[in-house]
Amino acid sequence: MNRLAQDAVLVGLVRRLRDADSWGGETHVQKAAYLLHELRGVPFAFDFILYKHGPFSFELRDELASMQSDRLIEREPRRLPYGPQLQVTDRGRALEHRMQKTMARYGEDLDWVASWLGGRGVTDLERLATAMWMTRHHDDASVPARAERLIAKKPHIELSDAIDAVEEIDALVAPTA
Repeated sequence: MNRLAQDAVLVGLVRRLRDADSWGGETHVQKAAYLLHELRGVPFAFDFILYKHGPFSFELRDELASMQSDRLIEREPRRLPYGPQLQVTDRGRALEHRMQKTMARYGEDLDWVASWLGGRGVTDLERLATAMWMTRHHDDASVPARAERLIAKKPHIELSDAIDAVEEIDALVAPTA
């Protein structure tokens, strides 16, 4: 996917997350983009690493900043302790409209991830994205083993919550396996 198409898909992701009552901050976009890539094969050109709050892409962070500079999205400051929300601008909506074929190709995936993650907070997103990471990097491990690996990296997560996250990811991966 070229950069213009990728930006259009990211604009569509931000818009759909906000439409689905997501906080729609950068963390939401980071986790949603990672899960879209892993679960639905959306070919983002970002490398993700396991970072402080789960899978994270410095390249995606830079691209979101570039998109803000290009006035495709803007950050809306909010009261502490919450970070800013991302909002699609008129220019971003125009890009999404111009890239109709790209949006048609990925629209169902964007709708799916926004519906699935829309009402979830960053703690849920961290658990789910990290469970996906453990599943991709330790796919031969059992659910309890992947949950143990998850809490070894994220000790603030309860074992039962880690197991639930791994099982939720497994339910999504199973139909495509």
